[in-house]
Amino acid sequence: MPELPEVETVRRGLEPAMQDATIVRLEQRRSDLRFPFPEQFAELLQGARITGLGRRAKYLIMSVESDSTLPEPQVVIMHLGMSGSFRVEQDDAANAPGVFHHSRDRQEKHDHVVFHLEKEGTTIRVIYNDPRRFGFMLMTPATTLHDHKLIRSIGVEPLGNELNAQLVATRFENKRTPLKAALLDQRIIAGLGNIYVCEALWRTGLSPRRLAGTLVKANGKPSPRLETLVDAVRQVLTEAIEAGGSSLRDHAQTDGTLGYFQHRFAAYDREGDDCAKPDCDGTISRITQSGRSTFFCPKCQR
Repeated sequence: MPELPEVETVRRGLEPAMQDATIVRLEQRRSDLRFPFPEQFAELLQGARITGLGRRAKYLIMSVESDSTLPEPQVVIMHLGMSGSFRVEQDDAANAPGVFHHSRDRQEKHDHVVFHLEKEGTTIRVIYNDPRRFGFMLMTPATTLHDHKLIRSIGVEPLGNELNAQLVATRFENKRTPLKAALLDQRIIAGLGNIYVCEALWRTGLSPRRLAGTLVKANGKPSPRLETLVDAVRQVLTEAIEAGGSSLRDHAQTDGTLGYFQHRFAAYDREGDDCAKPDCDGTISRITQSGRSTFFCPKCQR
C-alpha cells in the first residue's frame, strides 16, 4: 500500500494539472471501488472548480466548489488502496510510461474514473486506474472534514511543526506496545507505514521489539534516543519524497515513472544482507509483527 511519501508524490504530480481547474465532466465507469461512490457523484462535480489539492496522512484531499451543483464547498477524500494510481494526459498525448522496476497493469479496463478538466484554455484528463479496486473516493462538506470518521482520529502529520519528541513521549509514556507497532498507530503519527518505520528504526539503532515506553524518562520527558528517532522519521520521509517515493509492487508517480527511494533501503526487504552500518558486522533479519514483515539488524538495533 502506498505510504505517505508516495501519496505526497502523487499529490505534487497532480497539483499543477488539477489546482484551479474546472471539472468539465466526470466519467465514472463503475458504481463502486472499495466503497460505493457518493450518490450523483459525477453530476455533483460537473462544472465544479478544484480549489485545492491537499493530503492528510495517506489520503488525498481535493477541495471543490460550484455555484450550480454544490450547496456548499465540498472535499473529495481519495485513497489509493493497494494498487491505485493516477496519470495525467494532456493535448491528446499520454505521458511516456518510463522504465518500470516492476511490471504493472495499465489496461484501460482498470481506468475507473476520468476527470475531464479545463484549465487556462487547456484540456486535461486525469485518470484513476486501480486493478484491485481497494481505493475509494468519498465526499463530505469542507466544514466537517475534521469530524469525518476517516479523519477525526488521525494523529499529527510527521512533516508538520506539531511533531516533536515531547508529543511522542506523552503518547508513548507507560506504553508496553512494541516500538514498531506504536509508530504504525495512525492515532499517534499520521501516515507512517511499514517501509519507513523499518528504515527510521534502523537509522537510530532501535529494535522494533523494544517497548515504546522505554524511550520515555521517569519524569515524562523524551529520552535522547526518542529525540533521535523523531528526527529520523522526519528525515527518512523527506528523503523519500525528494526521491519520488518507493516503487514496491504497484506504486508509480503520476507520469507513470517509478520512485527510486527503494534503491536506498538499508533494512526494508534486505533480509540476509550485511548490515550497511560501517561499524556493524550483523545481518538484516526478518520477523513478523502484527501480520507484517519487519526488517532489522538484531546486532546493532537494541
